Amino acid sequence: MSAAAQPIAVSSSDGVELALWDLGGQGEPLLFAHATMFAGHIWAPLMPYLPGYRCWAPDLRGHGHSVTPEAADLSWPAAAEDVLAVVEHLGLHEVRAAGHSMGGTVLLLAEMARPGTFEGLWCYDPVLRPAGAATDSTPPALDLAAGARRRRAVFPSRDAARANFASKPPLANSRPEAISAYVDWCFEDLPDGTVALRCRPDREATMYELGETSGAFERLAEVRCPVTVVHGYPEPDHPSMWAAEVAAQLPHGREVIFPELSHFGPLEDPAGMARSIRKSFGS
Repeated sequence: MSAAAQPIAVSSSDGVELALWDLGGQGEPLLFAHATMFAGHIWAPLMPYLPGYRCWAPDLRGHGHSVTPEAADLSWPAAAEDVLAVVEHLGLHEVRAAGHSMGGTVLLLAEMARPGTFEGLWCYDPVLRPAGAATDSTPPALDLAAGARRRRAVFPSRDAARANFASKPPLANSRPEAISAYVDWCFEDLPDGTVALRCRPDREATMYELGETSGAFERLAEVRCPVTVVHGYPEPDHPSMWAAEVAAQLPHGREVIFPELSHFGPLEDPAGMARSIRKSFGS
């Protein structure tokens, strides 16, 4: 990480010190919120396709370069406090924001906690499972948590990590620049020359488990700003299965479908997702 790419430190609740990244651009501010296991720079591949915006992206608690005490609350409402801390630090009012998966839910929770924070939201596959929604197997959050705890956390090098993720699901269909953003910014160098995930598997698992308790779906009627709910092809027990219902519950919700994309659409088609964001915000 070069000296020119240092984050801005932003204090949040629970003693968390967020790493806030200025992703560049000129124009209206646009705030990004990443999915679980990623970090702010995962949005960097969209930047060339977002003229007219000054883009900001924090590493949410437990992720990236943010400093998260062991006792910190890892619930999604707590992550929404991170978003609000960033908005306050930057002095933003009625800002536009885009989020992916957990990040989309966190943005909605932030708007619920402080109505009027956002002028509009673009949420790709926000994790909002209706109460009582049927599943075909283990509840999704528990299945994801178990997978996270089994996740390989250390690789011999960044090149080895990059080759691993490019060769198999769920990131195999991602653009090379998106995989590079993941490896470059979501791993840290260890003294022995290996690299390790910055988002520890145990913390990732805990955030999946706590995501089920956010209560966001039941409060969607509180979100008064326009929200574009974006998703790819329907995947069993994934947020795409409930996206239409989420959009219908929002007072000013709109559903947009990209049938060629998966849950990782922002990594698979950065240019297309940037165009969707611009269209959503009328720019």
